[in-house]
Amino acid sequence: MSQFTSGFWNIWIIVIVLGGIIGLTLLVFTQSKTTVKKGEEADITGHIWDGDLAEYNNPLPRWWMLMFYITLIFGVVYLVLYPGLGDYKGVFGWTQIDQYKAERKTAEEKYQPLYDKYLKQDLKAVAADPQAQEMGKRLFQTYCVQCHGADARGAKGFPNLTDHKWLWGGDPQTIQATIANGRHGQMPAWGAAFGEEKVKDVANYVLSLSNKKHDAERATRGKETFAAVCSACHGPEGKGNQQLGAPNLTDNNWLYGGTEKTIIETITNGRNNQMPAWKDFLGDGKVHLLSAYVWSLSNNPKAPQ
Repeated sequence: MSQFTSGFWNIWIIVIVLGGIIGLTLLVFTQSKTTVKKGEEADITGHIWDGDLAEYNNPLPRWWMLMFYITLIFGVVYLVLYPGLGDYKGVFGWTQIDQYKAERKTAEEKYQPLYDKYLKQDLKAVAADPQAQEMGKRLFQTYCVQCHGADARGAKGFPNLTDHKWLWGGDPQTIQATIANGRHGQMPAWGAAFGEEKVKDVANYVLSLSNKKHDAERATRGKETFAAVCSACHGPEGKGNQQLGAPNLTDNNWLYGGTEKTIIETITNGRNNQMPAWKDFLGDGKVHLLSAYVWSLSNNPKAPQ
């Protein structure tokens, strides 16, 4: 299958590559024709500095010219054997995708028995195994630190994995389901429906739920709106719902920040956050090890940090 959206680009690349090689070959050839007979002096190119410092048209050394020719020959041979001319795959038919698949297959054949060994064990048992923990840690450092940080304490919009505050649940099986299948957390935008003043009222009521500084009058008005609309996900007491991924608003643990400004922004514009699914990419064995390691971050004090 072509890598290009149009056949023109395939031809364009072939022309550019072959044109470059032919052009360079002609350049080297014409320059190698310059000779100076024995006893004669090379011509001056016309470049003269300070009155007597001139540039002579001396031929390049033969060994130097030979190196240019060898380089050009090498380039031609390479383009015959390997990809480089548009869609032409080369005599060897090499592709980086095939090489990646071959290397991955070799690695899987080597390590799969070890993954299968841990896959048969309970996640808590895997979390207690030092070798499994070290493998899980390396997986975490490879695939998870970009969002959750090297210390697994997260960042704005990315949860801390070292505490006991879990949006979807922190038991081993739920963590494994989260890593395997991913999660999609979505908070609808209420700015248009509520209006600016009502948004501020609800924000102040939310602040009151975690005993943060708030406007009591606004919080009183916001309580009614919260009960009518927001409690459907966050519960009548604001304690959240792990089945829906709706956060607890009473524990002062905030994924995006707990200031009045940030809460107003959240209510007005909503939030849309997604945890990717890793099952197809990592496979069951790696997901099992990674799940055990993530669970251990907040449950096993002996696990490597």
